[in-house]
Amino acid sequence: LCFAVSGGNICTTRGVNSCKQCLAVSPLCAWCSAEVRAGSSPRCDLRTNLLQNGCGQDYIEFPTSTVTILEDRPLSNKGSGSSTTTQMSPQKIQLNLRPDDSQIFRVQVRQVEDYPVDIYYLMDLSNSMKDDLRNIQNLGTKLASEMRKLTSNLRIGFGAFVDKPISPYMYISPPQAITNPCYEIGETCLPMFGYKHVLSLTDEVTRFNEEVRKQSVSRNRDAPEGGFDAIIQATVCDEKIGWRNDASHLLVFTTDAKTHIALDGRLAGIVQPNDAQCHIDKDNFYSASTTLDYPSLGLMTEKLSQKNINLIFAVTDTVVGLYQNYSELIPGTTVGTLSRDSSNVLQLIVDSYGKIRSKVELEVRDLPEELSLAFNATCLNDEVIPGLKSCMGLKIGDTVSFSIEAKVRGCPRERQKSFTIKPVGFKDSLTVVVNFNCDCSCESQAEANSSSCSRGNGTLECGVCRCNPGRLGSHCECSEEEYNPSQQDNCSPQPGQPLCSQRGECICRQCVCHSSDFGKVTGKYCECDDFSCVRFKGQMCSGHGQCNCGDCLCDSDWTGDYCNCTTRTDTCMSSNGLVCSGHGSCVCGKCDCTQPGSYGDTCEKCPTCPDACTIKKDCVECKKFERGVLMEQQSCSRMCRDEIETVQELGDRGKDAVNCTYKDEDDCVVRFQYYEDSSGKSILYVIEEPDCPKGPDILVVLLSVTGAILLIGLAALLIWKLLITIHDRREFARFEEEKARAKWDTGHNPLYKEATSTFTNITYRGNM
Repeated sequence: LCFAVSGGNICTTRGVNSCKQCLAVSPLCAWCSAEVRAGSSPRCDLRTNLLQNGCGQDYIEFPTSTVTILEDRPLSNKGSGSSTTTQMSPQKIQLNLRPDDSQIFRVQVRQVEDYPVDIYYLMDLSNSMKDDLRNIQNLGTKLASEMRKLTSNLRIGFGAFVDKPISPYMYISPPQAITNPCYEIGETCLPMFGYKHVLSLTDEVTRFNEEVRKQSVSRNRDAPEGGFDAIIQATVCDEKIGWRNDASHLLVFTTDAKTHIALDGRLAGIVQPNDAQCHIDKDNFYSASTTLDYPSLGLMTEKLSQKNINLIFAVTDTVVGLYQNYSELIPGTTVGTLSRDSSNVLQLIVDSYGKIRSKVELEVRDLPEELSLAFNATCLNDEVIPGLKSCMGLKIGDTVSFSIEAKVRGCPRERQKSFTIKPVGFKDSLTVVVNFNCDCSCESQAEANSSSCSRGNGTLECGVCRCNPGRLGSHCECSEEEYNPSQQDNCSPQPGQPLCSQRGECICRQCVCHSSDFGKVTGKYCECDDFSCVRFKGQMCSGHGQCNCGDCLCDSDWTGDYCNCTTRTDTCMSSNGLVCSGHGSCVCGKCDCTQPGSYGDTCEKCPTCPDACTIKKDCVECKKFERGVLMEQQSCSRMCRDEIETVQELGDRGKDAVNCTYKDEDDCVVRFQYYEDSSGKSILYVIEEPDCPKGPDILVVLLSVTGAILLIGLAALLIWKLLITIHDRREFARFEEEKARAKWDTGHNPLYKEATSTFTNITYRGNM
């Protein structure tokens, strides 16, 4: 807020005339209580201005807001084996707050290792749960075996319920159906009962098995059961159940049907509201089942929170949606889908306990209406998330912190109040004692009927006269009966403007403001009020602020001209722990989806967005190899809350795991597995060494090239020789062919002439 205004500051322009009013204007204002002052400087001003104007330090009323830690035990590391376990620090603080001021304090919460656990198994024993009863006969031993991995100190108990044993919830005809509700179906079962406590919490797990084997089912008439009656009794009957103070309390509620809620008892003529008191008789039955109505969700929420009990709804798929809606109204509640025969109840309990231990959520009790709180959470990677009072995806032993700003609005009659902040389901809490510093110390030195106030016509208090009825003026020198038109000059800020803003009368050079049915009119010239601020949806300042002289002073977790825009972001947190699923921004408590194609309350739906492998690839790059886009943008810790584990090979982790492969900037193949466990925590299992292509062997390459050249040359030579041979043979064959076709003989060539010529003399006859 900016407290400077034209012509001065907010302290000097509000026209206050007492120390208490001055302190209420702004946390910056101080009051000078000196009776005699130099000049005409205002008594209500900034502290530095009062000192400059000559007001002595001893006469300045300027209380400051402070935080004092009264009790601060260190956080414990382990639950079992220690006398006192501390999971929240500090345990008690004191706030001294003056009007409209605020102070910030921090708390730390740690889920300690090996913390004791109490599990009370509350089962629906109507006829439809007959198969389930058989399947849990060895649950105690199996559950103890699994839970020993998480805690060395486990206790388990058992209770059962059906519905109110009164018509129209039970069978009353034929008469045999009263003692045997299964008479009409030819079977034998127990008479109907509301709730019975069977086994108190014990570490003898075999007793659980024995007691379960002794149980039989019953049968009620209408479909809904009376399970909420059983929940409220199992919650408030501490001594019967045996809840321990230093332990996690789990109440497992199993059923396959809907349940009756408050006001349903009117069907049976039951109009008395549930009183949330323990009504288990000496036989361990709920004795007020037919006289008290079913409890409301609000009553259950209150008692579960008081007793630090985490409720687990283990219900079948036909009603899981209904109980999911219930869980959203009851903090610290988880819902699991139970198989038809309860065969998966063991894993369901273990998974639900993991979810509970992976989340820390703060709740506030008995907050005074004059206070408002704003939360900032520091969960993982030391990242501060504004407007959030819960952390998810935690491991046992993780420590989270919250910064809390407490701001006071107005001054209550009771100057000291207290409230409590505690994690849901924890016994630990922080008690905050608030002292409202609305009074001035000089008020205790007030002088009644002081001579300084026109001969005893008022009380001198903090340097000014508080006049008796009928007297006015700075020294009570005027009477209301006296009137002089010349005195009106001091009743308007400038000449020509209406006297007292037309909302008061000018008497003795002083504005006396009219009363109003709408609120209070104040100011030197009656220019201010507390009812002329803008309204939103019919409420002034949207119901999230105070009207001060026409301006809305918003509560600490609201902003805007109408105080209609919340600064909290917990409503924008998605199941993956990111604000708006990383696809948008949180504006006034609602997600503005900026990623194309994304939609939903938390932008969680995005068919066109990259798949899990594409998204988690960037997280592997920045968290494992310290490179990539997220590392360059310095947003790795904010966008990637996954835990990285290096492995030699990827194992089979079921349907909740996705195997991914990609090539990095070095053309290496990186393989990883994206896995989300039952608590919602995301883990990335990355193969230690990427599969990178190996570099070439120079000798092998040289020999290969040389051999290739030789082979190619030899092949070319052979081909050339083959072609030449084929060509010669073809030429020779053609010659032979032409020779065979010749028409003369080479022995009688007509063109050939011998070198000698022979002539015959015909006349020569020889030597006769």
